[in-house]
Amino acid sequence: MSSSSQPSGYFIPSPSPFPVMAATCLVAMAFGAGLWFNDVPHAQWLLLVGLLGFLTTLYKWFGRAIAESEGGMHNQAVDSSFRWSMSWFIFSEVMFFASFFGALYYARVWALPDLAALHNQVLWPHFQAAWPSVGPGGLIPAVQAMDPWPIPTINTALLLSSGLTLTISHHAVRADHRGKAIFWLALTIALGVLFLFLQGFEYHHAYTEMGLKLSSGIYGATFFMLTGFHGFHVFLGATMLSVVLYRMIRGDFKADHHFAFEGAAWYWHFVDVVWLLLYVLVYWL
Repeated sequence: MSSSSQPSGYFIPSPSPFPVMAATCLVAMAFGAGLWFNDVPHAQWLLLVGLLGFLTTLYKWFGRAIAESEGGMHNQAVDSSFRWSMSWFIFSEVMFFASFFGALYYARVWALPDLAALHNQVLWPHFQAAWPSVGPGGLIPAVQAMDPWPIPTINTALLLSSGLTLTISHHAVRADHRGKAIFWLALTIALGVLFLFLQGFEYHHAYTEMGLKLSSGIYGATFFMLTGFHGFHVFLGATMLSVVLYRMIRGDFKADHHFAFEGAAWYWHFVDVVWLLLYVLVYWL
């Protein structure tokens, strides 16, 4: 159905194969991962094919949406639907991280004191409510908590600075100063990449010199799950901004029509806020 037949002017795209293609690839990835974890021969290739197919589908799907947008087919109603969609997506990410912060809170504030309480001394006579926890009877090798200095603090400064540079770039887009917007956006991406590099260095130090691993009890599990998933989101955010940068260089976006930039910026600022919570709750408390 074409947009010209819509009296409201709301653009409705033609029938698309991309939703079915994406769903098929995701199912292939799920089966491939499940079979691979159960040592089924060659199952990893099914996972790989599904992943490559999914990435290709996204590339084609987003490419069509971009062409529609740059072709003037997206009006204010479509723009509003995009904003609501991105808002709900970020809200789902908030709930995702809330579950891990909740696990950290429960382990430290409720589980440790309760296991060390008098009524549990029969079951766990030698349990100590110390953080990082070594488990009942010292089943887990003792590890040292990660120090907030220097790498986590430097990374905090990097992400806060990247939020500032991204805001400057956004204001430049709204003022139609394309060269300035490109420069500050590129600097934002560079700060994000440097953050990931330093986090990788921190992980290497934790594994090789401190003995802190994902298997190091509740502390190791919550530390690597929180920081690892956050790092993955930094990677996703940097990827989004890189696509926006490429589009900006080739001439896309106008001062009053640049939601792709805004959506990626919202996501990046969300990642910044999560890191601030993580920095305080994981590294300092």
